[in-house]
Amino acid sequence: MGREVKRAATPDNIDAYIAASAATVRPILRELRRVIRAAAPEATELISYRMPAFKQRGILVYFAAFKSHIGVFPPVRGDAKLAKALAPYAGPKGNLRFPLEERMPYALITRIVRLRVKQDSAKARAQTAKRASVRKAKRSA
Repeated sequence: MGREVKRAATPDNIDAYIAASAATVRPILRELRRVIRAAAPEATELISYRMPAFKQRGILVYFAAFKSHIGVFPPVRGDAKLAKALAPYAGPKGNLRFPLEERMPYALITRIVRLRVKQDSAKARAQTAKRASVRKAKRSA
């Protein structure tokens, strides 16, 4: 298992995370951030679990620079074709590992983020509908 690139302190934001990363991975992290932002323009950036993350209603994705790869979390579920395309990058527990010696598959990252946005929106709609039905049931009682 790769080790996360050492940092002196937990960064406050993604800019600080990238600045504290090895010079060789900074361009990859910047492009990864740009790709995620383009696929989820309404998402907000944050640091969570010491990693850059993008959140809409819930967390869409995390990413992190490690010694020999870029990790992307959480596991991708709900799209068999995408899961098959990501199989070569699958790590333990379903996280993704993109080796630094290979080109980053930014088009796959875009597909992951778009799927996560769709799933996040569906989950929010379901929660809203559930709350509405509970309120309606309480008024009827």
